[in-house]
Amino acid sequence: MLGELNSGQIEELLKSQNIGRIGCYADDTMYIVPVSYVYDGEYVYAHSRDGMKIKMMRQNPKVCFEVDEIENLANWQSVIAWGEYEELTKEPDRNDAMQKLIKQLLPIIVSETALPTHGLGTMKVAIVYRFKLTKKIGRFEKK
Repeated sequence: MLGELNSGQIEELLKSQNIGRIGCYADDTMYIVPVSYVYDGEYVYAHSRDGMKIKMMRQNPKVCFEVDEIENLANWQSVIAWGEYEELTKEPDRNDAMQKLIKQLLPIIVSETALPTHGLGTMKVAIVYRFKLTKKIGRFEKK
C-alpha cells in the first residue's frame, strides 16, 4: 500500500534519523550530498568543512532536504522538505548547535571505550549551519 505520511509521522521520521541528503543549486549545477544532522522540531542542524555544498548554499540559500528509512523495496518511508540555509557564526547559536549534534551523533560514532583523544577545539574550523524547514511532504509504502 502506498500512502502519504501525516504531519506527526513526518516529524517522527525527521527526528529519528541521523543521515539526510541536502540538495542545493547554483551556477546551473544541482548537487545532492548526504550529511549527518539533528532535527529539533524547528531546524535541521549540521556542520561541514568549507567545500562545494557550502559555497553553493552561500550563493543560493534555498535547499531541499530528504530523509528516508528503507526496510526493503516494499516497506519504506521518506520525507522531502524545503528550507533556507543559515550559517551560524556567532555564539551562543553556534555552540548550541554543536552541542545538539554532539549529543545525538556522538553515541553512534564511538563506544564508551573509544573516546576521541582531541578536544572540541578542532570543531572551530567547522562551518555550522541550520535551515528551517518551510514545507514538508512524506510518503510511504507498506506491504
